[in-house]
Amino acid sequence: MTLSASAQPTSVPQSRGKAGIIHGGRIPGHKITTWDRAIPPVLRPLVRAYLLGYASTVAPRLLTLIFQQFLKGRKKSRAPAAATSTTSTTPNGAVVKHDAQERPQQSQLPFLEALRHILQSGLDWQRFPAFCAVLAGGSTLLEIPLRAAFDRLTESLTEVTRKRLSRWFASFIAAWLSLQLLQFKQTAGFTEVISKTDDSSPDAKVRVKTVRYAGRTLDLTLFAVTRALDVIGGELWARRKSRRLAQGKWTRVESAISHLTDPAIFALSSGLVMWTWFYNPNRLPRAYNKWIQSAASVDPRLIEALVRCRKGELQYGKDTGQAPLLGSMCAEYRWPEEWGDPARSVPFPCEVVHMGTGPNCEYHALSRFVRSFKWSMSMYLPLNLLLVVRNPNRKGLARALVSASRSSAFLATFIALFYYGVCLTRTRIGPLILGKHTASRQVIDGGLCVGAGCLLCGWSILIEVAGRRKDMALFVAPRALATLVPRRYSLDKQWRENFAFAFSTAVVFTCVLENKSRVRGVLGNVLHNVLQS
Repeated sequence: MTLSASAQPTSVPQSRGKAGIIHGGRIPGHKITTWDRAIPPVLRPLVRAYLLGYASTVAPRLLTLIFQQFLKGRKKSRAPAAATSTTSTTPNGAVVKHDAQERPQQSQLPFLEALRHILQSGLDWQRFPAFCAVLAGGSTLLEIPLRAAFDRLTESLTEVTRKRLSRWFASFIAAWLSLQLLQFKQTAGFTEVISKTDDSSPDAKVRVKTVRYAGRTLDLTLFAVTRALDVIGGELWARRKSRRLAQGKWTRVESAISHLTDPAIFALSSGLVMWTWFYNPNRLPRAYNKWIQSAASVDPRLIEALVRCRKGELQYGKDTGQAPLLGSMCAEYRWPEEWGDPARSVPFPCEVVHMGTGPNCEYHALSRFVRSFKWSMSMYLPLNLLLVVRNPNRKGLARALVSASRSSAFLATFIALFYYGVCLTRTRIGPLILGKHTASRQVIDGGLCVGAGCLLCGWSILIEVAGRRKDMALFVAPRALATLVPRRYSLDKQWRENFAFAFSTAVVFTCVLENKSRVRGVLGNVLHNVLQS
């Protein structure tokens, strides 16, 4: 959370009668879009949320399908032109010739079936679009009766307080119900079939029992919790800043804290994610794990060696049968055979970590930066150019190039700092502090060198602009929290997750309708536009 937010503490605008209190009321200065004017105001959040959820669910899969079909078409176009017909033999021995022009309709069938499946799957009532509709629509519709109840039962409270309470409880109930909508659906990853033999019966029958586990919606819950903590922390800090500025007591230390909070959150979160990826990759989502592995571009044998060193399976100065692991790398890179034997090489040289770039650690870090920058530009530059396709001009192209270069420099520095942190601990600073004896080398390679890389790499976020630091910190923080909690747990504890999600969502929804700038990033604008009528 950025504690330097310039927004003042949340204040509730004075309402103009009940039309300005409930979601169905028109907010001054808020323009209703033309396409939803025919929809009753109280139902607009529900419709918008459903369409937004459907688009976010279906669009990525559609783009992937179209891209795959495009690649298949290119492969077919490169096929030899002579392959214009095929033959087959019937059961009676006759040879039948098939014209290649008859095949396109058959080849299109899988594409059309996949297209229909994607479009229909988004309509499932236990999928994300229905969840969005129940969440946004429920918070809107429930606020009306709850506000009437609070007006009758809590007349001593101010109008602003009753308004906030009705919004908060409406959002809490809608969030709880919408999350349960997703949780009711059974999936293979959270269902286990247990077979048990009943020894008490004479026939010894085998009983099959299906056990369900919770945790399917954990990523959504952690995302909501992170955003709620950001809202609460940002609001408290903004009030403190306003008070201290009014008193003339705002210090440089407090200003530095404001500017470094987002980078610190990102650095700690990304460090925790990298530590998990290195030592316990199964705790990360499969796609996220695969992307980090692709960006890191490291030999899995090197990772396995450091993992075994941490577990005590690989011990320096002892023959524990681990020599073949790095020995195969030595043979492949034409290094001396003893480099891969922990009984003879204490520790294995840092050149093994460099994977063929020579013995110098600084040169290895620089080469990692250059290679990672090229790889990152191939990913970021097309994405940034897509943003200026509709209105291409020199300024837009220049901004796209600068933005892609900055993001590529950030990622390249992230990777280079991680590897240099490992080398710095193994060969530069670590031996000077802990010593060069075998026990110290075991401690360094048993986790200290990887930990140093994890602590260093995230500070590359300082290369990005302040707005990007905020978004990236809020993106990585929930994933870091996910490494600290079990991905699958007992179903009887699911109410705790539901409570955390409902409470956090109620905080965010209540705040975004009063001060959307407090809910930072793209999420604040999206929620404000969806929930307003």
